[in-house]
Amino acid sequence: MFFTCGPNEAMVVSGFCRSPPVMVAGGRVFVLPCIQQIQRISLNTLTLNVKSEKVYTRHGVPISVTGIAQVKIQGQNKEMLAAACQMFLGKTEAEIAHIALETLEGHQRAIMAHMTVEEIYKDRQKFSEQVFKVASSDLVNMGISVVSYTLKDIHDDQDYLHSLGKARTAQVQKDARIGEAEAKRDAGIREAKAKQEKVSAQYLSEIEMAKAQRDYELKKAAYDIEVNTRRAQADLAYQLQVAKTKQQIEEQRVQVQVVERAQQVAVQEQEIARREKELEARVRKPAEAERYKLERLAEAEKSQLIMQAEAEAASVRMRGEAEAFAIGARARAEAEQMAKKAEAFQLYQEAAQLDMLLEKLPQVAEEISGPLTSANKITLVSSGSGTMGAAKVTGEVLDILTRLPESVERLTGVNHKPLRTA
Repeated sequence: MFFTCGPNEAMVVSGFCRSPPVMVAGGRVFVLPCIQQIQRISLNTLTLNVKSEKVYTRHGVPISVTGIAQVKIQGQNKEMLAAACQMFLGKTEAEIAHIALETLEGHQRAIMAHMTVEEIYKDRQKFSEQVFKVASSDLVNMGISVVSYTLKDIHDDQDYLHSLGKARTAQVQKDARIGEAEAKRDAGIREAKAKQEKVSAQYLSEIEMAKAQRDYELKKAAYDIEVNTRRAQADLAYQLQVAKTKQQIEEQRVQVQVVERAQQVAVQEQEIARREKELEARVRKPAEAERYKLERLAEAEKSQLIMQAEAEAASVRMRGEAEAFAIGARARAEAEQMAKKAEAFQLYQEAAQLDMLLEKLPQVAEEISGPLTSANKITLVSSGSGTMGAAKVTGEVLDILTRLPESVERLTGVNHKPLRTA
């Protein structure tokens, strides 16, 4: 029987005694076998330098090949270990290595004879795999497993490999030059494409940025327009409401003033009527009564015109404050004013015209006598008849005033008629 006693060697035990000795110790009985012989076999990995000198290949070209193989006796497999014990038991490690080397070298030479130099030279992996496969199938029967095989060197004495290398070198150099040219061409093309793509990407990026900027500005403009519109609408609504309120206040104020003016006019008219009746009752002479009445009427008209002028001035001032929002009120005020003026002129007719004329006569007299008042010295020339001195100057002014109604009638067409006595 045999058994493995370590990772690097196997120990084989053979032979037993028919009556083994018995040993008693501590109340126990031990049977000791009688060992006759112990043999060991190495399980170390062996490195073999497999050389095949001047082997003719398939085309008759002699070459030399050197390979490196790693082999060992497989101790984990009992069947292979048993075969190895039968083959190599009692042999040294060198003898086992020599047997494995001869086997590998024979298979290596056989594979070289079936391949061409080019196949071995160009495809070393294929050659190594074939040697490994064939040698492993043979050595496994001896209990030896091939761990690895590598083709180390190929050479020949006929410079065949050198020539093949030159041709291959030339081809490689040619391919290298072609490859380099193609690589440069492809690199140039790729560089141009890359530049083009870069420029295109840059333009696209700028376009997208411009689009984004445009969209942002459009949206911002739309938001600004909406905000400004809402703000303007709010401002206009506020201004419109303020204007409406001012207009309503102004209309109420004007209405109050109109009512007040109407009441004042009514009171004045009543006062004028009362005074007229009083004049009719008390004045003896019709001329004096008529003159007195005209004076009162002129004063009343004057007061009425003054009040109307004040009302108009107030209306104009209020129109300046209200601007366009008080146009309606101003129009109504002016219409009422014109209506009152028309009613007053229709009511008094000649008296009103006379009152206006009498009102302007002092101004006319002032304008006529103005140059005389500013003169430092006056020289009078007389023909010998009529008054002399200051009375002459006064008479000239009064003569101009006496002719004034005729001049007004010629200029305006207004015909002054004597007042009718009441």
